[in-house]
Amino acid sequence: MRFAISTLGLPGASLSDAVEVAVRHGVDGLELRLHEDMPLEGDLQGIEVVALCGYVRIAKPGPDAPVIQALREQLALADEFGAMGVRVFPGGLAVDAALRRLSAVAGETRARVLIETHDHMATGAAVGDLLDRFGRPDAAGAIWDILHPWRNGEAPADTMTALAPHLAYVQIKDAVGTTPRPMGLGEVPLDVIGELLRGYPGWMSLEWEKAWHPEVEPLEEVIPGAQEWVRSVVRSG
Repeated sequence: MRFAISTLGLPGASLSDAVEVAVRHGVDGLELRLHEDMPLEGDLQGIEVVALCGYVRIAKPGPDAPVIQALREQLALADEFGAMGVRVFPGGLAVDAALRRLSAVAGETRARVLIETHDHMATGAAVGDLLDRFGRPDAAGAIWDILHPWRNGEAPADTMTALAPHLAYVQIKDAVGTTPRPMGLGEVPLDVIGELLRGYPGWMSLEWEKAWHPEVEPLEEVIPGAQEWVRSVVRSG
């Protein structure tokens, strides 16, 4: 299991700033948010890029061409960074459109399309069903944001079962209502999720949503608690 942080927690920071935070705290990797406030230029200093976090909505109703073009551009960039893939949101329930779009880019790059449990497909069941239908684990996978499925009434064990064949990595967080809280100070059943993740070998990435909640603590203040939670999962495994 390896620990990463998302640059969503560092709004307005440069890539170099994010790398410095990662190096200072012994963080292994970065989720890089694709946003105009962070140009992706700078020395990674050995920090791995887990994924590029884009805002393509793979299942949004509408024409396919703009979605496919954005996916192609972002997947090519992910390949340049050596990232496992590009994070996308469902953005709707147009499953047939999502399948067409995934098929259009499948196999074009080493990087994969990674669908987060979010918005219209917030549960593992929904994302898992889409990926089961697609049937191309070499081209697409899932990101388990541990907050959204639970908040939408899905038991963590059911989320894990649905996503296990597709799981690329896990985004960790805690919250009270919609407000982010440091790990262990919110309502997310972290003890249950930790048990489920025993022995999980992949990335755990702290998604601290300071870009959306500027009032919360700086990312650097919450990294140590998240690292300790990840270590506790590793120790219990």
